[in-house]
Amino acid sequence: MQRKWRLRRREDFARTYRGGKSFANGQFVVYWSRQPIAEPFRLGISASKKIGNAVVRNRMRRVLKEIVRKHADRIYERTDMILIVRAGAVGKPTEELEKNVLHVLRKAGLLKPR
Repeated sequence: MQRKWRLRRREDFARTYRGGKSFANGQFVVYWSRQPIAEPFRLGISASKKIGNAVVRNRMRRVLKEIVRKHADRIYERTDMILIVRAGAVGKPTEELEKNVLHVLRKAGLLKPR
């Protein structure tokens, strides 16, 4: 995932949590807000210690970044979003994670129609 596509600053995360909307399914929660500076969009991933040790958390982050990179052309521009990993996502195959990520993004209205 390209560097310009990442949410990094604490203020960006706080603004998205505070002023954004959220949608969830069993595996993921997405917080999102429209931002004039997000070109084309920015993504932050949060994986707490509740889901596992550092190896598990970092693997989930890598898999989610790859899923979003693969579908980047379908995500609306000028959007900041934070994907929160829930414990139900750990241990699932990548195809199922991809299906669930797309489901929560579609539910949030962040995917363009095909």
